[in-house]
Amino acid sequence: MEVNRKGKLSGEKSSARKSVDHKSRLPPSCEQERLGMLVKRAEQAMVRAKSAALKSVGLSPSQYVALFELDQQSAITAATLARACLVTPQAMMILLKTMEQQGLITRSSHPRHPNVLELHMTEVGREALQAARERVDPIERRVFGVFSPKDMAAFRGFLSRFIEAFEQE
Repeated sequence: MEVNRKGKLSGEKSSARKSVDHKSRLPPSCEQERLGMLVKRAEQAMVRAKSAALKSVGLSPSQYVALFELDQQSAITAATLARACLVTPQAMMILLKTMEQQGLITRSSHPRHPNVLELHMTEVGREALQAARERVDPIERRVFGVFSPKDMAAFRGFLSRFIEAFEQE
């Protein structure tokens, strides 16, 4: 649905026939806005810290995640890797082109399906991933070390519910 020139949603039927949930249309409270900002600030702090650590290895956070996923599941397609990394296939193709030019990955035809290209991490990619883990792991241990195992379980549960609430339509 889109907003038309008169400020009404196109594709939406007359509101006279629809039941309206007024609670869902209320603006978010200050507490909700602050929670969203805290989540965003936490993400940005994590990305900044990891980016700085990865810079010395010559990897971007996106490349690190892609190598991490390739280490978990080798010989996968670009589409599968894109889903695992939570990016679009188009963004993954751009990332893979750079990674291939850097010698981090190779692409080869699937043995039974010649039109399907599989991704493989090279020795250079494995070395870069190992060096990156040596820099990122201490950051994660330091951050997650301030939480007890019980806190971490609750934190994961809260974040999962937070995500699920946005995904419900």
